[in-house]
Amino acid sequence: MNPQFRPATDADTERLAAIAAGARDGAWTRGQIAGSLHGGSQVLVAQIDADIVGFAVLQTVLDDAELHDIVIARDWQRRGLGRQLLDTVLAAARTAGATRLLLEVRAGNGAALALYTARGFVRCGVRRDYYRTDNGREDAILMEIAL
Repeated sequence: MNPQFRPATDADTERLAAIAAGARDGAWTRGQIAGSLHGGSQVLVAQIDADIVGFAVLQTVLDDAELHDIVIARDWQRRGLGRQLLDTVLAAARTAGATRLLLEVRAGNGAALALYTARGFVRCGVRRDYYRTDNGREDAILMEIAL
């Protein structure tokens, strides 16, 4: 498995929306993805052969970058692609001149929390009851890393 990473194009929008919808609830819509492509964000794609298997949405403002989302297709999860895509995001943020990358993650998303912590992110805040769930509300954990 040798993934390639590249900027997304308009032609990728349908596939990215399908990946998002299949990966979890609260997925990015086709319109949100298209808006990110043309709204000042970087949308990075993970591709294996001709198959797009994941994407990340990154926005940089001055010296801060924010990772809005990172999504790996359900069939490709747990193979190290999230780590590789995150490393690509970190490099893109540095290239854009960011000195810090921020993100938020659901408190119950243990896999994502473990990935971010292993990559050097530290917790820097909590948004209480930020996400809606079937059972009520869930906190958002805010994390950051110096670049």
